Amino acid sequence: MAGTARLGTGVEGGVGLTALMVAAARAIETRRPDALAQDVYAEHFVRAAQASAHWPVHPRQVPDGDADPLWGRLGRYFGLRTRVLDDFLLRSAHTGTSQVVLLGAGLDTRAFRLDLPPGRTVFEIDQEDVLAFKQRVLDRLGAAPTARRVTVAADLRLGWAGALTAAGFQPAEPTAWLAEGLLLYLPRDAERGLFAAVDGLSADGSTLAYEVKLGTESAAVRANPVYSAARNRIGVDLLALFDGEPRPDSAGDLSERGWSASVRTPFDFSRHHGRGPLPEPDDALGGNRWVFAHKSVP
Repeated sequence: MAGTARLGTGVEGGVGLTALMVAAARAIETRRPDALAQDVYAEHFVRAAQASAHWPVHPRQVPDGDADPLWGRLGRYFGLRTRVLDDFLLRSAHTGTSQVVLLGAGLDTRAFRLDLPPGRTVFEIDQEDVLAFKQRVLDRLGAAPTARRVTVAADLRLGWAGALTAAGFQPAEPTAWLAEGLLLYLPRDAERGLFAAVDGLSADGSTLAYEVKLGTESAAVRANPVYSAARNRIGVDLLALFDGEPRPDSAGDLSERGWSASVRTPFDFSRHHGRGPLPEPDDALGGNRWVFAHKSVP
């Protein structure tokens, strides 16, 4: 079953299960002596869901360390991605954006763990059941957000802009938008619609970061141990979830709409930070790109 048909299957199935996988990776990263990111809530999400209760949440539970294709290499990728996007949001907040919108927020806890400037609002958009699961766990922990936090239950394949503005979002204010681990699962038309909506809601000075995967992967790449380990060990078939349609040139589309966009590889940041995955033959991460955009109206 394609990922686009499973976006609404809940926090323990389909894309919801990938949110738990990323949470486990963040939990492991948090406990590393050379951690790139800290998320003290991540392990609690993993332990609260029956499907993931036995997954590792500490480096000592990963016997092969960074050599492990799932919790080592892919896990370090998620840790690196978390750090890079944390830095993006903090830079945006300190240079003028007053709102943050997390598109497909999943088990993201940036509203609780980032030191955002006073007066910022974080909007989290996702399926109702995912948001409810996250809230139950956070409530049990007595977690308090560091910024004003507003959750918005909506399907990002459909019209969601109205729900966001009804929740108090201000289109006239500069916004930092984040789509972390989302676009890989959306049909191309839904991706185009998402960016059109983001552009229409973005004031001058808004920023956007998102992740895409370029091209069609070869049979050798699809056989990479990252994919087989996720499928065989935790039941996450990433290849079945990824939407198989040719991807639109979203960075080019944003440029035509007045945004400046920079396209980077994850390996650029591995080298910058001195840790994280580096290229390998038939790499499952080789087609991944992180895009950073800024809107400047003439």
